[in-house]
Amino acid sequence: MRSIPHWLLAVALALAPAVRAEEGPPAPAAGIAPLPVQEVATGVFVYAAPYALAARDNAGAIANVGFVIGQDAVAVIDTGGSLAAGRRLLAAIRARTALPIRYVINTHVHPDHVLGNAAFAQEGATVVGHRNLPEALAARAETYLQANAPLVGPAFAGTRIVPPTLLVEDRRELDLGGRVLRLDAWPTAHTNSDLTVRDLATDTWFLGDLLFVGHVPALDGRLQGWIAVLRRLKSEPAARVVPGHGPASVPWPAAAGPIERYLATLESEVRAMVRDGRPIGEAGGAAAGEAKEWSLFREFNARNATTAYQELEWD
Repeated sequence: MRSIPHWLLAVALALAPAVRAEEGPPAPAAGIAPLPVQEVATGVFVYAAPYALAARDNAGAIANVGFVIGQDAVAVIDTGGSLAAGRRLLAAIRARTALPIRYVINTHVHPDHVLGNAAFAQEGATVVGHRNLPEALAARAETYLQANAPLVGPAFAGTRIVPPTLLVEDRRELDLGGRVLRLDAWPTAHTNSDLTVRDLATDTWFLGDLLFVGHVPALDGRLQGWIAVLRRLKSEPAARVVPGHGPASVPWPAAAGPIERYLATLESEVRAMVRDGRPIGEAGGAAAGEAKEWSLFREFNARNATTAYQELEWD
C-alpha cells in the first residue's frame, strides 16, 4: 500500500514436497493465533484487516489477505506485512485444510501485502506476481525492511523478501484441481504491479489495492491510469469483490463509487492548481472535502496529491 522506496531481490524458493490431502487439517502451530478469516464464498476465505498503520499491536497485518481451496491444492492471495502476519495466515489455512499450498499470489508490491511471503517457504509454494513485480521489489527491498522493522517491533524478526518466480504478462490461469483462478496484469494504476485474481468457480474477484473501501486510497502509480483501470474493472460484473482494504467482500460494481469519486476529485482539484500556477507545496490541500469520508485521510491524502501534481503538471 504505502510507497516506501527500495528492495533487494532475494533467491527464489525451490518447490517442496506436497502434503497429502488424506492427512486432514493439522492443528495450528503452537503459540500462533490464526488470523480470523471469513468464508465469503464456498472455499474462499478472507481476513478483513483493520484500518491501521503497521504497528506492534498488529504485526503488520493491515491489508486484506485470503486463500482459495481447490480439490488438490490451495492458493494464497497476499500474505501480510511481516513473517509473523504470514504465519498467522498459514495457521488459518492449516486450521481448515492439509492440502498443499501450491501458489502464493501477490497483488502488488506494497509491504503490507508481500512481507509475509517467507511464512510459506517450507510449504513449497510458487510465488506469483505481475511481470513488473520483481523489479519493483528489487528497487524497494532495503527500505521496506528498514522502515517496517521498528514499526512492527519484535514480530518483524525473520521477515525477508521472497520475490515471484512465476510472472503474469497479461493473463494466466492457475488450476487448484477442479477450480481455476484467472489472473490479470494491469497497466500502471495504484502501482506499476497491480494484479487481480478471480475465482471462476464462485465469481469472487480479489482486486487488491485497485479497490479501497473505507480506507483512503494510496496513490503510488498513475492517477489517470488508476481511473482508467477502474473504468475497465467496472465494465465486468462479478458476484462479489474483495478489496485490498475494507470489508471481506463487497458488491460490484457498486463498491467502486466512493473511490471513483475520490480519485476524480483529486484529479480535478490538482489539475486546477497546476493550471493556476500554484506551487506543489500547496497540493496537499487538494480533495480536503473528502476527509470525513475516509479513514487515515491525513496520513495519505497529502502524499496522493503531491504524486498527482507531479503527474499532471506534465500532462
